[in-house]
Amino acid sequence: MVKIGNITLGNFPLLLAPMEDVSDPPFRAVCKENGADLMYSEFISSEGLIRDAIKSRKKLDIFDYERPVGIQIFGGDEEPMAMAAQIVEAANPDLLDINYGCPVKKVVCKGAGSGILKDIPKMVKLTAAVVKATKLPVTVKTRLGWDDDTKNIEEVAERLQDVGIQALTIHGRTRTQMYKGNADWTLIGKVKNNPRIHIPIFGNGDICTPEQAIAAREKYGVDGIMIGRAAIGYPWIFNEIKHFMKTGEHLPPPSVLERVNVCKKHLQHSVQWKGDIVGILEMRRHYTNYLKGLPHIKEFRQQLVTCSTLAAVEEVLDSIALHYKDHIVERTSPLTDQNLLPAKNEVADCNVYG
Repeated sequence: MVKIGNITLGNFPLLLAPMEDVSDPPFRAVCKENGADLMYSEFISSEGLIRDAIKSRKKLDIFDYERPVGIQIFGGDEEPMAMAAQIVEAANPDLLDINYGCPVKKVVCKGAGSGILKDIPKMVKLTAAVVKATKLPVTVKTRLGWDDDTKNIEEVAERLQDVGIQALTIHGRTRTQMYKGNADWTLIGKVKNNPRIHIPIFGNGDICTPEQAIAAREKYGVDGIMIGRAAIGYPWIFNEIKHFMKTGEHLPPPSVLERVNVCKKHLQHSVQWKGDIVGILEMRRHYTNYLKGLPHIKEFRQQLVTCSTLAAVEEVLDSIALHYKDHIVERTSPLTDQNLLPAKNEVADCNVYG
């Protein structure tokens, strides 16, 4: 059984990646209902928490139905990160995660996210300060290294374990790769199979099918996997992997009615948490993902992104379910469709490819 502190996660847990502008409570709710074992908040600026910024504080919201759940923070200085850890602890999550993986310039230039991969001693000191500041289990998400010449994840894993982290998630790319090319799981496997390592090691990068999940477990020995973009608009991925691991058989892909119903649940959670105006507006980025692959869907999608009331959106969704009731949904790989991405901006892109 995989454990992080006193949190028991099962034999091969499936984690939902912390994705900015995606992994909010409404999205986490539908992923939890569809099999996610552990989920993380969107990443939160330590400086924003200290300044009591409204957006940062809002991201601390967690709900009992989504436990176990972790809150992820980022920053480049010890004192603000330690203070932020204490603020996070007061929100009562199950664990605290540190982001050492975000590659975007506006984060990296502050020495935060994957920017800290250039200074491993600083990473160790910062991590130690966070561990010391909170009673919560502290975990880390990071990358293989800064570039191909500095793939130092084996050293990093040992040193972060030595200062007290209780689990490590490794994204199989360097910072200079950003999200290009294929994730390299070889070094993730080396970390997991290092006899010095006793904490859970989770792999992350390009997992979008049950077969890939099984390969990650059997070839590299990881304790679990973290799924990012494959879950965007497709929260069924978690139960599909679990079913395949248990039976060796694929679940049928969700019907159009199932897609619409989960989309409606997501929408309702969004309105409840954000209010009518913001909840409806920010839900618009998800419709393309839920309706991916449906022929001639453009007209319906255009209606969805112009509706201004919950009732109007639900009416269009019901029309879609009726119109496509006889449509046979085919299984497709989400990693081949760039429409999976949310709104294009640096922060939104930060962890989308988790």
